[in-house]
Amino acid sequence: MNTEWLVGNPSRTNVFAALWVGSVGLLVLGLQPILLGALLTSGRVNFDQLALAATVEILAIGIGSVLSAFLLGSGAVRLKAAIFLILSVVFNHATAATDGPTTVVVTRGLAGLAEGGLVAFAVELIARSRHPGRIGGYFVSLQTLAQAGIAVLLALWIVPRWGAAGGFEVLALVSAASLVGVVLLPAGYGSLPKPSDPAGSGLWRPAALTALFAIFAFYMFLGSLWAFLEPLGGDAGIAAEVIGLMVSVSLVAQILGAAISTAVEARLPFRPVLGVAGLLALAISLAISLHPPALVFWALAMGIGFIWLFVVPFQIRLAVDADASRGAALLVPAAQLFGAALGPAGASAFIDAGSSAGVAYFGAASAAASVIFIFLNALMRRRGH
Repeated sequence: MNTEWLVGNPSRTNVFAALWVGSVGLLVLGLQPILLGALLTSGRVNFDQLALAATVEILAIGIGSVLSAFLLGSGAVRLKAAIFLILSVVFNHATAATDGPTTVVVTRGLAGLAEGGLVAFAVELIARSRHPGRIGGYFVSLQTLAQAGIAVLLALWIVPRWGAAGGFEVLALVSAASLVGVVLLPAGYGSLPKPSDPAGSGLWRPAALTALFAIFAFYMFLGSLWAFLEPLGGDAGIAAEVIGLMVSVSLVAQILGAAISTAVEARLPFRPVLGVAGLLALAISLAISLHPPALVFWALAMGIGFIWLFVVPFQIRLAVDADASRGAALLVPAAQLFGAALGPAGASAFIDAGSSAGVAYFGAASAAASVIFIFLNALMRRRGH
């Protein structure tokens, strides 16, 4: 029996290629503040249009990953990857080369669908591993390092010289260059084996649904607080420039979280870890609502960055445990992305004139909901549901 994979036997080169292609699909998540901020500065979009473009692209990535994973099958991997990379080149170039806010929203939505298709190649590989948490840890580490490296390139060299258009052209170039690595992908993944106990699998079982809702709610917390970090900091008397620095430094915390999680995930029980992470998220939200001093706010912001990626391998294990067919595992990126995209929309309803404290309370409620769903998931699994 293959001790590493449920089906197939991809080489290390195959694994790296699949995780890299998936990372290309998620590059934009770490670069949106730079790219969309440059669009805003240049006057191509206003703030509302910027928010719409960001939300549409994140949702489209989630939708694209689901459609690719469930509708396109597990064969012809190299051909499909090449098509999605070419589409990514086309739509990123279209964003750079055209004007008008409507065009920005449309091209970012189309780019998101192609990027989601790329994410599915990594997710399908992870779903076929006998150690999905470990492979998932490698995935988040690789994507975060890539985001950090390209973010530095854009912020210090590309955007100051060529603006937002130059930034989107860099994304197009990365996708084009990644076409070279398509031949290193597995020819096909093979169908996931049927679970030995069909009664213990299925997306619509309570265990699978509570797992996905726990992930969704946790990312609503992350999305809401991160999107409104500047006004939350402003309420605490912290300058916008300092908040911008916090966002940049948080990439280090995210990389640290991903690296530590990858190293320890196999030795820690996933539900208690996710429960503790949810309680920590609740505490962070409530602490931010108290308008803490700058040093404490720094620590809270770094805490958000750390747990952002630290939880991912454990969330993958939660989804795998909840659904033996591994269909729920294929939906983990969609649950994360939908939560991150819809969190700011939900939190915006709680902003009062002159205060953003309602955002922190919304984040606290989302974190509490995640803990509740973790508890319900444990209860459902104990009862065999």
